Amino acid sequence: MSAAGVAALLWGLSCGASALWRYSSNSPNYHIFSSRSTIKLEYEGTLFSEWSVPGTCSMKNKRSPKTELRCPPGIQIIKPIVTGPDLEEERYLSVDSSHTCFLWYYKVMTWHISVPMTAGDMLKEIRGNQVAFQDCFIADFLFLLTVPLLTIPEIPGSLPISSPRGSQLMADWYDCVLSFVVVVADMETFQTNDSFRTWTRVRVPPNILTDDERHSVSDMNLSQDGIFFLINGILYVKSFHEFTRLGRNVDLPDGGIIGITSRKWCWVRYLMKAKRGRSSMAIWTENEVYLGYTGLKFVKIITTENLKKLLNISPATTLTIHNVEYTAHPLELALLLNYCVTCTVSKKVYLVIYNEDSKEWAHQDFALDVAIDSFLIPRFLYSAMPEFILWDKHRIYYYYHNLTITGVLQTPTESGNLSRLSDNSIIHDVFTDYFGNIVVKMENNIMFYFKINIRDAVKLHLWTNSTIKSVTSMNAWGQVYLIYVFENGTIHPQEYPLKLEAESIAFQRKEKCPYIAFHNNIFTVFYFLDKGQNLSVWAQIVYPENVGLYIIVESYGPKILEQKEQVHYEIASGYCTKTMTVTFSQNVNYEAVDDYFKLQHQNTGLLLVQIRPSEYARTCPRSQNVFQVAVGCDGNKFIAVKGFNKKECLRHDFIYIIEKSFLRNRPSKNLRVRYNWKEYGCPLRLDFREKFHPLLQLYDDNGFVEDVGVNFIVWEIHGRDDYTFNNTMKKSGCLNEAQTWKSMTTLNKHLPLEDAWGPENYKHCFSYAIGKPGDLNQPYEIINKSNHNHLVWPVDHSGMYVFRVKILDPNYSFCNLTAIFAIETFGVIPSPSVYLVASLLFLLTLLFFSVLVLSYFHYMRIYKRYIYAPLHKPERKQKTN
Repeated sequence: MSAAGVAALLWGLSCGASALWRYSSNSPNYHIFSSRSTIKLEYEGTLFSEWSVPGTCSMKNKRSPKTELRCPPGIQIIKPIVTGPDLEEERYLSVDSSHTCFLWYYKVMTWHISVPMTAGDMLKEIRGNQVAFQDCFIADFLFLLTVPLLTIPEIPGSLPISSPRGSQLMADWYDCVLSFVVVVADMETFQTNDSFRTWTRVRVPPNILTDDERHSVSDMNLSQDGIFFLINGILYVKSFHEFTRLGRNVDLPDGGIIGITSRKWCWVRYLMKAKRGRSSMAIWTENEVYLGYTGLKFVKIITTENLKKLLNISPATTLTIHNVEYTAHPLELALLLNYCVTCTVSKKVYLVIYNEDSKEWAHQDFALDVAIDSFLIPRFLYSAMPEFILWDKHRIYYYYHNLTITGVLQTPTESGNLSRLSDNSIIHDVFTDYFGNIVVKMENNIMFYFKINIRDAVKLHLWTNSTIKSVTSMNAWGQVYLIYVFENGTIHPQEYPLKLEAESIAFQRKEKCPYIAFHNNIFTVFYFLDKGQNLSVWAQIVYPENVGLYIIVESYGPKILEQKEQVHYEIASGYCTKTMTVTFSQNVNYEAVDDYFKLQHQNTGLLLVQIRPSEYARTCPRSQNVFQVAVGCDGNKFIAVKGFNKKECLRHDFIYIIEKSFLRNRPSKNLRVRYNWKEYGCPLRLDFREKFHPLLQLYDDNGFVEDVGVNFIVWEIHGRDDYTFNNTMKKSGCLNEAQTWKSMTTLNKHLPLEDAWGPENYKHCFSYAIGKPGDLNQPYEIINKSNHNHLVWPVDHSGMYVFRVKILDPNYSFCNLTAIFAIETFGVIPSPSVYLVASLLFLLTLLFFSVLVLSYFHYMRIYKRYIYAPLHKPERKQKTN
């Protein structure tokens, strides 16, 4: 249904009820509300006379209950004039002077869209160059793009499931996909995957529940496994294929369940050291708490008997579970506990927080005395510190700044009793968002507004008639909207301009934000720090001179990082500017320690950090910036050897044989190896005369990070050892004998080869105080980017080598970084055959004897010559003339 259709339906249902008026804009979520926007006004009621607007505004028809107007920039006072003694409330609308008056839009033609994205990359932004069209710019536009989440189909013949007749609406949504919502009304249950632009009903098969049970839903939760319904203390789940009762078959109680809850804040990324993973929902009885995981797996984590021991409470007293809620921390869960002795008039409510990673329970400095029949609902706020609000039927209790600032939310009159300010209605629901806004909605649709760390609330202008059932929800952009359910069994959403409504009240009350601007460079909510890395962020606040504001940095979590702050101060033209730079770092040496893995575990973890101004008000745009700093191993980080890939060779597996004499353990048989192309990739072909120096490169989910410059080791994964290194220990500068594979496997015979040597037991050889003297002419088996140490191949045979490489430097990364690469050597002359050798030997022998025979006859001829001829002939005397 269109916005006009919803307005008409609201108009029709408001007959006989109190009058009200509201406004709207053509821009989604009131994204553009400027002097170039058309403002639509509508009045609900029968006493309308005309509109009162400033003379500078132009209006279509001031005597029509529905009309349009345009106004110049500034605060415009608008109200309807009615007949009779009562006066309608006036609004102070803030009209912007922006030159942005067009929006991008998108249409889903088909789901065959090719857009690169990651699991947490759900919000996309359409941007364009700042090109003016008709003297206007086009605003950037956010839209939700996720893997399509399908609603559960409605099967013919199924029956409605609902809350008891006359109940208020219940709503729940995925913490990270806000457009996927389920609403339970007192006649139907509705679901949507696009914030109720379209929707379907959720119904259940017949013959499973009685008619009374089908209309007795007391609580509901949405998860990846389906929609969970709590009916008469029993938990049911509606999935795509079935409607199932849960109990002992999934390690849950068969009855007595009093509550279920799921996470309210989205953390796509987080660091968790435990292998199980984090839960998606919590279930509790009066005496037990269970956590639910994907795949309908449930685990009991605590009982009240164990909680008594934790709190040092006498076993004779009464301790029951009052309520359970996930905190803003991605790994924590809070329990409110009822404590009493006689349990007749009053009780105390205690608070404990459970960390799913460390499995530790922490008793908080919190105790609240309430009447024995009081029921409190907690809502943890989007904050790094444990900060939350509680509410009963009439009041809101606040607990700010790690529970150090507490009290009852105040109002201008009635001492914080919201019921007395809303015609004795009671609190229905409380909406909180990522910007610190808090809206309290009463059952009759009167709403109150305040912000995190603010101790008083103001009453908002009336927006929805008291006869209509509504509930607040959060759209994909993190902004509030209203969901209406009508008696005809239909459901419709309506955008709510919380910012404009709050600004109107603030102008009436002359409230101002104490600062002019608050900026920072925090562009993400998750930062990963590995060994040797640091994180620097800055925040800047601009405020009028003599106000005395400053910036506060707070962190919550293990004390594993050092924090240094630097403040720069400027003053000019009556305004002060303070800029704070905060650097988080860790200075721990992990080399040659007694227990490497224990030290790593002690210095890894998750911190929540928030940066906020020292003062703010309801008129400030954002209260604080919250982000995570995870110290540990980033699972998206990996290394690779440069020059290796899986694209430049024929993709096939093959078999080859490694001769037993080439294997490390010298087995009795040759080794038959299947080359796994998918795992090993393309082998690099090298001439046996070429030495090879691996160059490691570090990558993460964003791509290439750096060339790795630290020490690493390699080994042939199938046990070959017929290769060596060109550098010796002496040439590498060792003063004592360096570690080698032979020495480390001898030292760690109980470990497999890949675990015998690594950063946990690495010791360098460049100090006389480390290691022992030895033969420094041995090959140096440690490689890094700059030491020119190469792998050297045998020259008497070729072979296929599959190496694994491991980072050896203990101060490089919390991750066990390894990679695989393969090398095939070639160029060795093959061994000659037996026939060729025999032929060659025969020819050489024949040649030898031929030369010998020829030499014999040659010397015999010379010998005979001199036997028969005298060796010296007598000289003849010459005659003299």
